[in-house]
Amino acid sequence: MNSPGIRIAAIDELPEGKPRVYQVGELYIAVCKVDGEIYALEDRCTHDDGPLASGCLYGYELECPRHGARFDIRDGSICRMPACGEVPTFGVRVDGTDVFISLPPEEPDPLP
Repeated sequence: MNSPGIRIAAIDELPEGKPRVYQVGELYIAVCKVDGEIYALEDRCTHDDGPLASGCLYGYELECPRHGARFDIRDGSICRMPACGEVPTFGVRVDGTDVFISLPPEEPDPLP
């Protein structure tokens, strides 16, 4: 991880097996803890933009509450349709009791 990341929570604020959502700028991020490991992915279903963190977690699969699409929280891959594409994931780092995520660098504005 090139940067220290953005602190989003204390580790004890993340319950095992229950997704939480955090806002970083205009981006909503679903954060999940499974077997003590923490994962972060964009809180947006690729099928119809549903809020993934409002859904249920089945092992490493997060289910969208709207139509049942499922995504692997480890890499954002599709586990069940009607998902239309993978969900972006973010690097996670734990430092002491603090949880940090790394966001991709911002794309520069296109030249006129």
